[in-house]
Amino acid sequence: MSKKNKERLPHQTTAVGVKESVGDHIFNIINTILMIVICLVILYPLWYVIVASFTDPKITNSGAFLLIPQGFYTPGYEEAFDYPLLWSGYWNNIVYTVVGVIVSLVATIPCAYALSRYDMVGRRPLMFLFTFTMFFSGGMVPLYLTIQDLGLYNTLWALVLPMAVSVYNLIVCRSFFESSLPIELLEAAKLDGCSDFGFFFKIAIPLSSTIIAVMVLFYATAMWNVYFNAIMYLRDESKMPLQVILRNLVLANQVNIGSSGAELADRTALANQLKYVVVTLAAFPLIIVYPFVQKYFAKGVMIGAVKG
Repeated sequence: MSKKNKERLPHQTTAVGVKESVGDHIFNIINTILMIVICLVILYPLWYVIVASFTDPKITNSGAFLLIPQGFYTPGYEEAFDYPLLWSGYWNNIVYTVVGVIVSLVATIPCAYALSRYDMVGRRPLMFLFTFTMFFSGGMVPLYLTIQDLGLYNTLWALVLPMAVSVYNLIVCRSFFESSLPIELLEAAKLDGCSDFGFFFKIAIPLSSTIIAVMVLFYATAMWNVYFNAIMYLRDESKMPLQVILRNLVLANQVNIGSSGAELADRTALANQLKYVVVTLAAFPLIIVYPFVQKYFAKGVMIGAVKG
C-alpha cells in the first residue's frame, strides 16, 4: 500500500459507520408512527367487515368498536352456504378469470412488445388510437348491440373479449419492454441469425416474467370482480359470476313489508349480517392470495412510472 493511500484511510467514512443525527432519529420515529397509523386506518375497515360477519347484528347496528366477534351469530353464513347458486358463482368466477387472463395475456403481451419496437411502421398512430379509447368510447348501447350481432350474448366470451385488452396495462407492458430490452440485445440476436419471432419467444418472453406476473394479477383482479358486464351480457342465472350471485342473495333476503313481530326482527338481523357476509365471501380468495403476490403489484406501479 502506498504512502498516499495510507494517508487517505483515516479520512474515509463508510455508510456503516455513519451515526444518525438527532433530527434523523426523530424523523424515523415519526415516520414509523405515521406508517403504523396509516396501516391501521387501512386494515381496520377490512377486519371490521370480517368480524361483523360473525357478530350479532344488534351489536353491529349499535356502532360498537369491534376487534373480535361478539354475540357469535352465523345465520348469515348458513343462509349463504345453503344458497344453491353460490358454488356455481364461485366456479363461474374461476372459469371467467382463468380464460380471461389467458386471452388478455395473448392479446396484450405481443401487442405491447410490437409497440415498444422503434422500427415498427405506424407505431405512433397505433399508440394514439389505443390511447384515444381511454378517453372516448362508442358507448354502452353500441357495444351491447355489437355483442348481440356477433352472437356472443349470454356466453363466456361476452365477458372475456370486451375486457381482453386494458390500455393502461398495455402502456405499462410497453414501458417495461422499452426499458428492459435494449435495442442492442435485438441487434446482437439478429447477428447470430435470430428472427423477430425467435427473439420474442426465446429472449423477450423469458426475460419478462415480472411483467407477465403483473399482467396476470391486474387482469385476474379485474375479471374476479366483474359485475356490470355480467348484468348486461348474461341472461341465465347459472352463468352469473359470484358478484352478481351475492347481490341476488342480499336482495332475496330483504325485509318484506308484510313481515311483523319476531319474523321482522329475524329477517332484519339476517339482512344486516348478509351485507358483511357477501363482502367477506367475495373478497376471501383475493385476501388469501394477495400477501403472496403483493410485491408484483408494487413492481407494476414502478414499471408504469418508469416511462409513459
